[in-house]
Amino acid sequence: MTFSLGIVGAGQFSGQFATIFHAHPGVGDVYVTDLLPERAERLVAAQGLAGTFPSYEAMLESPAVDAVAIFTQRWTHGPLVLQGLAAGKHVYSAVPMAITVEEMAAIIDAVRATGLTYMMGETSHYHPATVHARNQIAAGAFGRLFYAEGDYVHDMDLGFYEAYQYSGGENWKATASYPPLLYPTHAVGGVLGAWQTHAVSVSAIGVRDERGDGVFDRSVSQFDNDVSNATALFEVAGGGSFRTNEFRRVGYPSHIRESRFRFFGTEASMEQLATVALWQDKKGVEDISELLEPKPTLAPDDPSLAHIAPELRAAFTSGSAPVHDRSRLPREFDHLHNGHEGSHHFLVDDFVTAVTTRTLPSVNAWVAARYTLPGVIAHESARQGGVRLEIPDFGDAPEA
Repeated sequence: MTFSLGIVGAGQFSGQFATIFHAHPGVGDVYVTDLLPERAERLVAAQGLAGTFPSYEAMLESPAVDAVAIFTQRWTHGPLVLQGLAAGKHVYSAVPMAITVEEMAAIIDAVRATGLTYMMGETSHYHPATVHARNQIAAGAFGRLFYAEGDYVHDMDLGFYEAYQYSGGENWKATASYPPLLYPTHAVGGVLGAWQTHAVSVSAIGVRDERGDGVFDRSVSQFDNDVSNATALFEVAGGGSFRTNEFRRVGYPSHIRESRFRFFGTEASMEQLATVALWQDKKGVEDISELLEPKPTLAPDDPSLAHIAPELRAAFTSGSAPVHDRSRLPREFDHLHNGHEGSHHFLVDDFVTAVTTRTLPSVNAWVAARYTLPGVIAHESARQGGVRLEIPDFGDAPEA
């Protein structure tokens, strides 16, 4: 049994996922809509998809579409998700889940009321370091975990200017100032995707930008934001803490590894940098770099990536790492491009499986809120000079 899917937004990111969704044996027809109709038409023609819709509203009204996958601007996801659920569609959404507490609460209420599938496609949930830490935590190898770190370090100079210009048009500088802490899930999700807890309070500090090029300028910013780098320290339920960094002005090779993680327990610890990963206990140190290293499946000069800034292409070409268990994936994925350290195949399969079996996906609405909401509260803390704020929690997902 298959279901049909509508892709919402035909930008740089969605085309890569359209290929994977289209190849999944659980997905039938794939349609596309975009505010720029020519983009939707190009994607449909390039991949042999079922067709386009003139608008999101038209897509939602069509009985030919069972589910939607949202790949639009970051601050638009919450309202679009709610529209999709209200129209009776299952929803996959790129990150973040939403940008306010109220939007997240409304999504959870809608999922509970409708029984429809909602999933946020957080790539760090399947980041190799997160997968390994999750396995080691389950095995008790860390002892008691009490501290972790997650970084999303991606300099604006390494592809983000081009990406914002592509998506933002003439007004791109106003949206390129998107607050780093409102895009927290690549760091928070990698930590909490392994550590089965949630954040209960936060204190955060932001660093004002000094480039002076109109990006991260409060007089230009749609978000009244002049912070380009930010650090947040979270307290977690059950005792312990974790720290995240969101850096947009940083001397670091983000094209090699933009998200990285560290976990510290009473019996062992694990640390990852750009090119090395180590497992450490009281006896010594083991280099686990190869275990966590994805092997590219698509050349960076592949024609399908021609419209993507060279500095961003690594995110779309990574294969799987040895730590990934591919046995559950459809064989149709075996030779398809992957991305974000091998996560794309798993995210697509999670959503398709959840829809077809009516089970909760990995990053369901309750998990998505725990990955996203800490950043929203951290942003407010930074705007208040680092004051410690409590983080609301919507609880665990209901048992099936």
